[in-house]
Amino acid sequence: MSRLFWLDDEAWAAIEPHLPRNQPGARRVDDRRVISGILHVLKTGCRWQDCPAEYGPPTTIYNRFNRWSRRQLWSRILDALVARGVLALSASIDSSYVKAHRSAHGGKGGRKHRPSDPRAAARPPRSMR
Repeated sequence: MSRLFWLDDEAWAAIEPHLPRNQPGARRVDDRRVISGILHVLKTGCRWQDCPAEYGPPTTIYNRFNRWSRRQLWSRILDALVARGVLALSASIDSSYVKAHRSAHGGKGGRKHRPSDPRAAARPPRSMR
């Protein structure tokens, strides 16, 4: 349990009023638990399907993150946390992952200065016919 992330009471009090209510569908999984699961996935970088079962079904966590992203609910939640002083205004959620070959730090190899076409044309051919 110590490896899991759970929202504290102050952050939850700021987030809860901005969550959607009376949504149609099956019985709703606890929002606090799902948001904690979303934040766990974003913090650790694990796959959605590898999210620990303590947060609820992984498909629920993934679907709720996507639906709330389309509705721009995360922007409202972050604004609420800034207004309550839980987060600083400059907070961001970012991730980058770039695959690179171990020798990809330089440019294309080869000669640095290539002769221009007129000078190359004036020289004798490099091969014999």
